[in-house]
Formats: sequence, C-alpha cells, structure tokens
Amino acid sequence: MLLTLTTTHRPATDLGHLLVKHPDRVQSFDLPVGTAHVLYPEADEARCTAALLVEVDPLKLGGGRGRRQATTPDSFTLGQYVNDRPYAASSLLSSALAKVFRSALRGESRDRPELAATAIPLEVRVPVLRCRGGADLAVRVFAPLGWTVTATPIPLDEAYPEWGDSRYVDLTLTGTLRLADALNHLYVLLPVLDDAKHYWVAPDEVDKLLRAGAGWLAGHPERGLITRRYLAHRRALAGTALARLAELRLADEPSADDSVEIEQPAEAPRASLAIRRREAVLAALRDSGASRVLDLGCGGGALLTALVADRRFTEVVGTDVSSQALAMAARRLRLDRLPERQRDRVRLWQSALTYRDDRLRGYDAAVLMEVVEHLDPPRLPALEDAVFGHARPGTVVVTTPNVEYNVRYEGLGAGRFRHADHRFEWTRAEFAAWVDRVATAHGYTATLGGIGDEDPEVGTPTQLAVLRSNETGTRKEETTR
Repeated sequence: MLLTLTTTHRPATDLGHLLVKHPDRVQSFDLPVGTAHVLYPEADEARCTAALLVEVDPLKLGGGRGRRQATTPDSFTLGQYVNDRPYAASSLLSSALAKVFRSALRGESRDRPELAATAIPLEVRVPVLRCRGGADLAVRVFAPLGWTVTATPIPLDEAYPEWGDSRYVDLTLTGTLRLADALNHLYVLLPVLDDAKHYWVAPDEVDKLLRAGAGWLAGHPERGLITRRYLAHRRALAGTALARLAELRLADEPSADDSVEIEQPAEAPRASLAIRRREAVLAALRDSGASRVLDLGCGGGALLTALVADRRFTEVVGTDVSSQALAMAARRLRLDRLPERQRDRVRLWQSALTYRDDRLRGYDAAVLMEVVEHLDPPRLPALEDAVFGHARPGTVVVTTPNVEYNVRYEGLGAGRFRHADHRFEWTRAEFAAWVDRVATAHGYTATLGGIGDEDPEVGTPTQLAVLRSNETGTRKEETTR
C-alpha cells in the first residue's frame, strides 16, 4: 500500500526535516505485519514528495497466535491470508504512519520548529483506499478539515465498465495545513473509511483518538460516525469518547464549536474558523517575540496545545475561572504523561479575569481569544484594569466575533448572538473604539485586523487586535544597557 505526501513550500526539501527522513536515503522500518519504506521520488527546491510504502506479510497478518484478533470482514480462516490488505490503504497504513512519522505527528521538529508550526501547501495521495461509504464519505470527513478532496471511484474492471465501481477510491487531498494536522487527520480517518481495523480495539484507543483528534474532532460534523468506526463500533468505548468530546465542545472555544460559526459559508472547503483563529493568534505571538505567554480564559486548552507544541514559548500559562475547564485542559495536554522538561513549561491556574492576580504580572504576552464577549458589559472595566492595568503583559492579543458578519450565517436571526453565553457582540466600529480607549488609558499601541474570509460589506467573521505596551521597547533598551 502506498501514500505520498508532496509540498511546494520553498525550500521544498525542508519536508525531510519535518518528517525526520533524509531525501537522499531510502529508510526501512520493521512493522508487526511487514515492512515500511520511506523514499523520495522527487526532491528539489520547488517540489518535494515523500512516499510511504508498506509491504504486508500475509503470514504475519494472518498469524497472531497468543494475541486477540479484531473481528473484520477478513476474519474467516482463509480470508486472513487472501485479502486486499497488502494493497489497499487501511488501519495498517495508519499504524505505519504512527511508527514512522512519530515526531511529525506530534508537531515536533528539532531542525525546523517554526516550519512545523506553520501551515504549508500539501498534497496527499492514496491511490488505493478501501472506502466503505464511497467517494462521498471521503469528502464528508476530510472537507470540513480544510482539504480539497478528489475521491475517484476505481472501477471493478476497466475493460467492463458495466460491472460498475469497486469499493476502492483513488484519494487526493490538497490544502494548506500544518504537517502535524495533516498526518493526524490521516491517522484517524484512513481506518474510519476502511471501517475494518486489523487489531483488537482496547480502551486505550479512546485516548489515542482524542489525542490525534485534538483541535478538530470535537467540532467535526461527522464526529459520531468517525468515533464509532475508529473504535470498531464498540458501544461502550464510543459512548465514552463522545461524552469526552461533548465536554470539550462545551469548554473549548464555545463561539466556534457550539454555534452557527462551525461551518463557514463558502464555495470551497477550507480550514475552519476555529483553526484559522488559532493560527492568527499564534502568528501574532511569534511576531511579538514573546517567550512567556498567558492564555487568559483558556477553556479546554485548544490554544494551549498549540502553544506547548511550539518550543519558542518557554513558559505557557492557562487560566480559567472554571476548575472543570482546567481539568479538561490538563487532560487534553496529557500533563501526567509529558516528560518533566515539557511539563515544567506549563502552568494551569484558576483565576478570574475581573480580579487582580499578582501571578500574572511580568509576562511577555497574553491572549484573550473569544473571551471578552462572555462578560457582562459592566464587568469590562474590571477586566481592563486586571489585564492591562495590573498584569501589564508586553503584548495582548484579543479576538472577538464581528456581529455585522452574523447576517451571513443561515438561520441566525436578527438580535441573536453566535453563542448562548455571549453577553454582547461588537460591530467593527464598537470594537475599534474599545481597543482605542483601552490602549490610550493603559499605554499601549494597537493594531486592528480580521480573521476569516473578508466580505466587502460586513468584513471578516472574527475581529483581531494586537496591543503592544509602549513600555516594552524601553524595558528592552534598559536590559541591553
């Protein structure tokens, strides 16, 4: 079975650094059911392709004496040896991805950490994928994640078109995503489309699913189908996973996941607004040069996960008034499993944004991502004093919905907000006025922007402000002296 991964990001050969596989070498890896090979059919500055070729040994696959086997369509005695597993992408390919590209799946790159955290143009090709549900299902599961999907059914026999299509598709995905996100999408969704795992599904598969699905599965419109198929239709495990995903939906970016904002009105599939929002915030933090960062009102930890994955952020603090949200964030970050050096970079503190907290003073940057609209307007001055007046981070990144854009959401009537817990939503003029007043009162310089596709009449769906303290430059000069 074969999977190819191509980028045109320049220099394209940096793909080798991200995958930790040198383009000039063919590397092989032992698998429980055969051998995986990584090679590069093309590798130059303009275009680079990495190929993962998995050779399955039918004897190893059909063996398994002493271990419990999964129940699949090929589980009958002869079917364990005579089947499509050596040729069609399945959970075997997913397992190979996990072993061969382990660092890339985690979003880690010692040589190119900045690139690992950056969305780059990618093309994924799986020429033979068993797809139970047909090409339409492949589109339904990949398109909401920002991929442009081409799933071409493979005929049973080209010489006899009247026989119709087989159960296989030739899958091509194109999009601009982080490599880690792309690999995690494939890791989860290839076995979902195949719907016949080659191994027994144990309870620890729930943690694997939530780990690989962090940041995208909770808000996926097909999360129920994905969860059930990934967990081999085991009801108890699927119920546990869906309950945990529901918790994440409540705590993680409510305006993006529990509202009409989930699906962007668009002609072509693209990254969700939640993902684009996180990328914009991360870009602003990188531009600021911050290394010690506060995520204020962190919820279930979606942004924290991205911050911890970027090693330039040496200290990451998440705060929330809800202890339940902090527990979800800790579970999402897998704090109990992180190596000590990684764990020491992370802090989770219970704190209210309307009260001064001395622990929050002295940080390079702070983020208020989809937070301010959850406060009653009379409480905003207290937040302004606590964050901008008392904590005084060098940079503050703020995002909030643009209420003018709501008319573009089908089913969102006049006077309704994007989320039931929103106390208000600002127009662009109202947000600009608030940012200007806060910046003037507390000695910051502000830059306004937007996130998402811009509508010529109503602007972008999300508003962005980056406020930089006027004292930051002075402090840096004094430190230099």
